[in-house]
Amino acid sequence: MILNLIFVTIVSVIVSGYFYVKNKYRYWEDRGVPYVKPKFPFGILKGMGSDRHPSQIFSDAYKELKGKGPFGGVHFFVRPVVLPTDLDFLRHIFVKDFQYFHDRGVYINERDDPLSGHLFSLTGQRWKNLRNKLSPTFTSGKMKMMHNTIIAVAKEFQNYLEPMAKNNQEIEIKDILSRFTTDIIGNCAFGIECNSLKEPDTEFRRIGKKVFEFTPFEFLRMFFLAMFPDLGRTLRMKFNKPEVSEFFMRLLRETTEYRQKNNIKRNDFLSLLMQIMNKGKLDDDDTDLGKMTFEELAAQSFIFFIGGYETSSSTMTFALYELAQHQDIQDRAREEVNKVLEKYNGEYTYEACMELKYIDQIIKETLRKHPIAESLIRTCSQDYSVPDTNYVIEKGTFVSISVFAIHRDPEIYPDPEKFDPERFTDENIKQRHPFAWLPFGEGPRICVGMRFGMMQTRVGLASLLSKYRVKTCPKTPIPMVYDPTKNVMSPKGGMWLKLETV
Repeated sequence: MILNLIFVTIVSVIVSGYFYVKNKYRYWEDRGVPYVKPKFPFGILKGMGSDRHPSQIFSDAYKELKGKGPFGGVHFFVRPVVLPTDLDFLRHIFVKDFQYFHDRGVYINERDDPLSGHLFSLTGQRWKNLRNKLSPTFTSGKMKMMHNTIIAVAKEFQNYLEPMAKNNQEIEIKDILSRFTTDIIGNCAFGIECNSLKEPDTEFRRIGKKVFEFTPFEFLRMFFLAMFPDLGRTLRMKFNKPEVSEFFMRLLRETTEYRQKNNIKRNDFLSLLMQIMNKGKLDDDDTDLGKMTFEELAAQSFIFFIGGYETSSSTMTFALYELAQHQDIQDRAREEVNKVLEKYNGEYTYEACMELKYIDQIIKETLRKHPIAESLIRTCSQDYSVPDTNYVIEKGTFVSISVFAIHRDPEIYPDPEKFDPERFTDENIKQRHPFAWLPFGEGPRICVGMRFGMMQTRVGLASLLSKYRVKTCPKTPIPMVYDPTKNVMSPKGGMWLKLETV
């Protein structure tokens, strides 16, 4: 009798689960929306955990849905998700109807994971208030203030590469560039000299790498937290790894306490945040920004690290990968750098770096072909009637924008596999749709640290190209294979290139 009851219960649960999932997978069909047929239990994420990078999974879906309407439907597990395929529709999401799509839907649990409460993840009014506090710390004047710190690290970078170039050595440039950006961010965000160029196994470097390394299980955990945030918070689940959180919280507490006790001031991001934390305003501005807590300071320093470390090093890696294969473009870039340096007496002044227009075109084309953040996520905050259609996007629905697919769309960028910085002359940019290039997002939630990221990338490329030439070698990954274990675009197995002096 008991066995029969257990059997009936198990069968009932399985049958109920089957019909629940089947009903969920009919969501887009019932609404007449073109969609990609989901596969149980992961939906569109059926390729996750394999050698396929998420960018390729979403790009395939984009191609299948393109031309069938302003968007199509996909599923993350059993949750329906909007996949936009029309740039005019993106204009509504990012700007015109921003009030419906102002949140990213990123998991937050400040009680158990204080570092999750950063600008990238916060929602609604809290995001707006914090954005207002942080925007003054990313003005061109503040970037200029940090420029000398970046240049000092860039000189160490040049010196570190010199013996390798003299020996025409084959090097894994991705790791070296990650150490370069680690030293910059360590200085600017945390006020410490990491020296990871000279000592690659420092604790800061080791913990920094952990932030971006994910097993297939951890990827699924991330998606679970995004799909079921309330359940995650009830279970007191954390987004960040405990070792990572403990390290950065301890580091920032010790650094801020030491600076306050000894009245130390530096030209870095942490100093600006401490001014806001202590006084509610910046020293050179009387605007009342409102004070922030130490936990808020820690979370913003942490996201500054995330936003500036891996993204910039990967961008430089992909840029050098393309330049190694296109020596004519590399020669033109080097010629520009040397010409500008001659004008400024060999010094990488802030003004000199701002004149590197062709370097900027190379960076933008690199981010077009290899967007580090391959997707952008938004959440619909209330029922939204899609303009010029009968569709309604329901409250709580995720919107996933495939930046990679848009940047590789031949209707937007002809011959998209070709690396061509000429796409980003002022004239050619004006001829394209304003939402055709999205490596930093768009609208009010565009990346607040975009200026800083571009600045350190520009300096890194210019300092290398002025003295050295990069070439392909037998270990260079041609064609490119993206690492499916990274949550940002990164070459699988690193990036091997040959370095020579010029």
